[in-house]
Amino acid sequence: MIETKIFHLLEGAEEARGTVVIIDVFRAFSLECYLYEMGASLVRPVGSLEEAWALKERFPDAVLVGERKGIRCEGFDFGNSPSQLRKEDIEGRLVIHTTSAGTQGIVHACGADEVITGSVVNARAIARYILEKEKRAPETVHEVSLVAMGLSAKERTDEDELCAEYIRNLLSGKEMPDLAARLSALRNTSGKRFFDPKLQEHFPKEDFALCTAHDSFPFVLRIGKDEWGLFSEKIYISDSEKVSM
Repeated sequence: MIETKIFHLLEGAEEARGTVVIIDVFRAFSLECYLYEMGASLVRPVGSLEEAWALKERFPDAVLVGERKGIRCEGFDFGNSPSQLRKEDIEGRLVIHTTSAGTQGIVHACGADEVITGSVVNARAIARYILEKEKRAPETVHEVSLVAMGLSAKERTDEDELCAEYIRNLLSGKEMPDLAARLSALRNTSGKRFFDPKLQEHFPKEDFALCTAHDSFPFVLRIGKDEWGLFSEKIYISDSEKVSM
């Protein structure tokens, strides 16, 4: 049996228990899926800039990717924009990634039995991963916490709430027939910044399409830890391009 709860923002990450899905659609965990698709050898999510720079000193060939308030961190190679990255920048390289919301949620999910990242682009794979865990131990109550991280982990956003709702529906065997329409409608709410001509340097409109391309990736990103800190591990759920239940 699966018991699913939705939590919100940094406090929600701290309260979450069981299998914890830290959701950041615009753009942290959409970006990490694209990083692995581009051939990143490993992605290390970190909370602070100090930790990012310390890892960079230890791994000088690593790529620094991250933002604060949506703007590329000073001295970093790239911001948090999937459309501004290219395979030749990423393939075979370690990526150090820090953001205002998503990676903060990972760091603060201290009560979790397991942490995976959440986004619309691999939501169905996430649901399948959790359902397969439940099938392996059907007599156990599986606690699932879906944490919508929001804007800077302080303000709820439509895209993260929608992603949490979508994953919860899939876990209960329900589809969301209006998903595409609701994703498109985000351009008029929390996705407006991607269509502001004055903000294209940091919020290019191409990011909106990439981050709302639902169920594009057949893998989940599970968080692990080693002597150098946290990392995300790609786990395939299906060989198909579009993941089916």
